[in-house]
Amino acid sequence: MPISPGHRRLRGSVAALVVAALIPLGLSSTSVAAQARTATAATVALVQPLTGPAGEAARTPYMGWSSYSMQVYSPSGGTWINAAQLKAQSDAMHQKLQPYGYKYINIDAGWNDGVDAYGRPKPSTTLFPNGFQEVIDYIHANGQKVGIYSIPGISPALRQANLPVFGHPECRTGDLALQPLQQADYWGFGHRLDMAKPCAQYYLNSIADLYAQWGIDFLKFDSVTPGSGHNDLSLDARAEVAGWSQALTPHGIWFELSWALDINYADYWKQYANGWRIDWDVECYCPGQALTAWPNISRLFPKLADWWRHGGPGGWNDLDSLNVGNGAMDGLTQDERRTAATLWAVSAAPFYVGNDLTQLDQFGLSLLTNTEVIAVNQAGRPAQPVSTATDQQVWYSLNADSSYTVALYNLGGSQSTVTANWSDLGLAGGAQVRDLWAKQDLGSFASGFTATAVPAHGVRLLKVTPQPGSTISVNDDDQRVAYAGTWPRNGGREVTTITDSLAVTTVDTTAGGTAPAAGVRTTEVNNDNPAINYTGTWSRSWSRGLGDYQDDVQYAQTNGDAFSYTFTGTGVDYVTEKHASQGDVDIYVDGVFKQTVSTYQASGRGAQQVAYSISGLANGIHTIRGVKKTGQFMLLDKFNVRTPGGVRTISLNNNDAQITYTGSWGNSTGRGFGDYRDDVQYAEANGDAFSSTFIGTGVDYVTETHASQGEVDIYIDGIFKQTVNASQASGRGAQQVVYSISGLANGTHTIRGVKKSGQFMLVDRIDVRQPSLLTPDTAVFDKKTSAQADAVVQLGRPATDLTSIQRGGTTLVNGTDYTTSGAVVTIKKSNLAAQPIGYSSLAFTFRSDYRNDIHAATANGASLEFTFKGTSITWLTAVAPDQGEADVYVDNVLIQRVNLQNASRGTLQSVFTRSGLSNTDHTLRIVKISGTVLRNDVIRYTTA
Repeated sequence: MPISPGHRRLRGSVAALVVAALIPLGLSSTSVAAQARTATAATVALVQPLTGPAGEAARTPYMGWSSYSMQVYSPSGGTWINAAQLKAQSDAMHQKLQPYGYKYINIDAGWNDGVDAYGRPKPSTTLFPNGFQEVIDYIHANGQKVGIYSIPGISPALRQANLPVFGHPECRTGDLALQPLQQADYWGFGHRLDMAKPCAQYYLNSIADLYAQWGIDFLKFDSVTPGSGHNDLSLDARAEVAGWSQALTPHGIWFELSWALDINYADYWKQYANGWRIDWDVECYCPGQALTAWPNISRLFPKLADWWRHGGPGGWNDLDSLNVGNGAMDGLTQDERRTAATLWAVSAAPFYVGNDLTQLDQFGLSLLTNTEVIAVNQAGRPAQPVSTATDQQVWYSLNADSSYTVALYNLGGSQSTVTANWSDLGLAGGAQVRDLWAKQDLGSFASGFTATAVPAHGVRLLKVTPQPGSTISVNDDDQRVAYAGTWPRNGGREVTTITDSLAVTTVDTTAGGTAPAAGVRTTEVNNDNPAINYTGTWSRSWSRGLGDYQDDVQYAQTNGDAFSYTFTGTGVDYVTEKHASQGDVDIYVDGVFKQTVSTYQASGRGAQQVAYSISGLANGIHTIRGVKKTGQFMLLDKFNVRTPGGVRTISLNNNDAQITYTGSWGNSTGRGFGDYRDDVQYAEANGDAFSSTFIGTGVDYVTETHASQGEVDIYIDGIFKQTVNASQASGRGAQQVVYSISGLANGTHTIRGVKKSGQFMLVDRIDVRQPSLLTPDTAVFDKKTSAQADAVVQLGRPATDLTSIQRGGTTLVNGTDYTTSGAVVTIKKSNLAAQPIGYSSLAFTFRSDYRNDIHAATANGASLEFTFKGTSITWLTAVAPDQGEADVYVDNVLIQRVNLQNASRGTLQSVFTRSGLSNTDHTLRIVKISGTVLRNDVIRYTTA
């Protein structure tokens, strides 16, 4: 990420800062915002405890103004924030925006100049000739709040000055830096504080106390890491974030972090702060021309798709200044201005303006003062996307009154239609629709709403109110679900959509012979599988029409070029074409030369020919390698891998969310070394680690081997297993299994690898082995009339979890091609008889938990609450061997103790229903009683 030019421009302004500064922020309680809060919270019974220094002030996003956009737009730069200008902005806010809830006047970088005798920042006497206090008092007299700015660390000059800390003369500023010295901020202005020293906390306390004496309400803490261009731990301000949070809390000062915070530490930011910038600056750094530009708005959508669930009462996802108040300077079209205002509103982002408030145009005022849109923002319910796969996107949130806020975005460059389907929102039933920007009721719609002719970069913002008798499904991550205790999301306890295969071998013994015994599973691995490692110069030829498997091959022309494939099993076939243009291939298994095979064919062309086959290997990890020896071409079509039935392998790429990294890790892509999906994760510091929590019976750690790598300590479930060596004296090995374990009890386990030596530690992928969900998972069908028989399969999941059975993309028909009885599926022989001789696969697909996630608690007594207004409620969740009992209360009355234990893992099981409720507010409460874990998935209720 290039250095932000705006941050470079303000280098001189912030260089004088010695530590992070505070920006005070208060929350509006004016009529419009207060009404929005009251309406939204009316049906919420449980008030979630708030974290962060601001306390109750941060229950909703703050509204106000920030100086930074104008500082980089104006030719006067940092001096734009003088006393007269700030008073003018305060007066303009008081007149135009304050009645709608805007209250914060936040003064960005450059407000201070030097330090006092105790090392505390002093306001600039140039900007504030009558004193900074006069400006603070002026803003407060207008009924507003004042914010200021700071960054982490202590300057070299202040460290050398060795000043006493106010109130603690035993502490000196010369002793506060971490040793050896470490960079504290993005620009390298200061040294990192050693927060393990009590004096460092005393120092921050002294500054926070001073700010509170001035009347500061808000602190923007900039250049926070991990984040701010350093998404690793090479710079780490977390300890100072915690220290500032502690210092500010007694004063109730709002604590806002910036910029582009690392989402991997979201829980940490949520614990200590009231807001966090999720991306780089919104400004385009176009002095005198524009404040921002459309790309700086549109890039926020994919960011919010990850961040949305982290915002809520007490701490909010910050999108930076909302620069939509003056078309002459915003840098956006009117449609783009409306889209930006919508995004800030539905994301429950701090709603602060970056324009010159004395120069707002009429359209800008209409955007900033629409009471219905402000109510959406102050409701504090961040919207989530249905999908971000296209430029036409639907984002929504469920409100406490059972209405939905729905934004229909057209991010494309031309006019388009955007449709919201009620089912995608979790709504079954019709709904009334209101356009919030137009303040117009649009009528009733049975199953969805289509907005036609949405302009390029445009939006429609709707309020969708379900009709009585509609059913609403509430996911476990919805803000309306209040958790007490520790309830992490997912962590390997969720179930995503799973496809397991029945490997079918079709033979015909009509002319004699014996059908092979079932129990050996043959899996076909196409030539384009990312787990195949090609060395040399290889190309892919597709749509050949020659009968190849999946109609493609990989080919090389240079002798010495090679393929290799590491597999788990007992045998493998090398399958290719045969043709006069081809020649000999040397075959190696586990590094041992086996034979030279010929792929030459004097006339014609043979497709899907087995050129080499080996069986009877010990069940485990093996590698087949083929090296071109002669001929014009060497081709690879597929491998047939034979494994004992009953186990399936899932490969997690190094960037999979199920793998977590601690320390300073980078991602290397487009390597061209034959890595799985052509990328790896890497670390250089000893002690850096990876871990992955999985459900299964075995796991492999797959990486490169190279002279630059060294030893890695491997732990399973917290127990040290062995030190593995990823070093290789010469050359480079791709997709090498350096650690493998099998025979674990089927359940939840964690593998952890810790760098011990070498320059690098790499992670390419993690292979997880799980018991097959099909018993058996292999079948042999004999086309001989007298030998034909149905294939009977026992499911390892409830039959209700099975969503489809497919062969080659064609869905089998229940009742025609197969039948179900309990957890038994019978594939009819009439369907099997229609298949050609050879190998085929039937893909059994099982559904996921609702929206692919769950929340789970392990401590007995952990609970959740959900308040609703409706006539019935149902709890649908997982059943599993590791679960036990839970007590279910409605309106504080114990209704039922439910047993969630089951021999197999099941999804979306209806475990509790209560109907016939009065048309009033009700509260569902669920308490964990026993078992290893309690999962919560979805709550479904009927509106009154």
